[in-house]
Amino acid sequence: MSKDLAVQSWSCSYYLSSEKRWRPGRLSLTATHIRFQADGGEDFLVHFPLSCISDLRKESSSYIFSSITVLEEGGAKHWFSSLVPSRNAVYTVLEHFWRERLLSPRGEGTSKTSKGEELIRIVSGSQRRLEDTTRVLHHQGEQFDNIVSGLNKIEGDLVTADRILSVLESPSWWPFSRNPWKRSACKEAQATTQNRGKDGVITVIPIVFSRHPDSSLRPGHLTLLLSALEISDSELQPLHRYERQDVDDIRVVSGHEMNIRQRFIGRPDVTYRIISAKLPDVLPLLEMQYKRKVEFLEEAAIFSDAQRSSPSPGWQTESWLLDTIVKSGPCRAGEEQLLTQDQEVTDSEAQELRKILMKLKSIALEAEGELERQDEVLEEITDSTDRSITKINKQTRRMKNLL
Repeated sequence: MSKDLAVQSWSCSYYLSSEKRWRPGRLSLTATHIRFQADGGEDFLVHFPLSCISDLRKESSSYIFSSITVLEEGGAKHWFSSLVPSRNAVYTVLEHFWRERLLSPRGEGTSKTSKGEELIRIVSGSQRRLEDTTRVLHHQGEQFDNIVSGLNKIEGDLVTADRILSVLESPSWWPFSRNPWKRSACKEAQATTQNRGKDGVITVIPIVFSRHPDSSLRPGHLTLLLSALEISDSELQPLHRYERQDVDDIRVVSGHEMNIRQRFIGRPDVTYRIISAKLPDVLPLLEMQYKRKVEFLEEAAIFSDAQRSSPSPGWQTESWLLDTIVKSGPCRAGEEQLLTQDQEVTDSEAQELRKILMKLKSIALEAEGELERQDEVLEEITDSTDRSITKINKQTRRMKNLL
């Protein structure tokens, strides 16, 4: 039922080629389809699944200005213009859901996917993403190691400079103990080491977002950490970080849209609007972490029900998932989206799931070890940088005294 609900809808005009004219109406996007209904009409003039889209573009010509074109796999081309609030805002949301393939190719004419196949597909995708993340993590670790090596060379050069300055400040021909060029004693600056928090990244999902009062949407990422929520742009550059205690409320508008707010006295609240095809995957984690701060509106209530039947996070996921397969008990609303009641899981599928989950656990533990190592390296980099800055400032003052 949730698949028929509109994630977003916009006023626009659709070019009806059979009548050679534009028809005003409303373009709507569901979790599975794009559809258009003309003003005053009862039926949809356009209604096709996201999985059938082969191309999505922003186009314009001397006859059609500021339009979005959607090309189906069969060759049919649809034109949408006069988009409100703007073409860019609509395109950003459409492209996000199309790219994320919310509707995986499972149309009406295809055969049903068994429980085991569906679960294997999900955990295999998670494994690929985790492997990619681990590779990036190791590459990042190599970069940190190179930084440490460079800082060690800098410290060696600073020791040499300190020795040379000492010779210049106390030349062998000066008969007295005091420095001939020293005018006054300089107080040494104390280096402060910044304590770095150790946040565990739970998951990162692609999103389109806007910050109130600006309503324009742009692509980015939402990072869910053990102690915070972080919003970054498409290049993963942080834009805003909500510490856990800073989040005042999370309003879940639908399965794919929510608002996060932090209240202030004397200045505007910090409110971000988040839209994502992957939001249903993180809603259970948000409700678990922020508990009473999460409010599910009527349209999103089904996602809260699904969470209440979900397992607790952690490495117990493997045993919970396998117990679900073996027992194959009655499903609640949220579980019905993942498991099909009329099909069973074979022994070979259960064995394959166990292997993938064990590999997931192994990769995650390896990533955890690498993160801990990098955290230590970051502390070393911070300390080394602070020491170098202090030495450079000290030697700069000494060289000024020699001039």
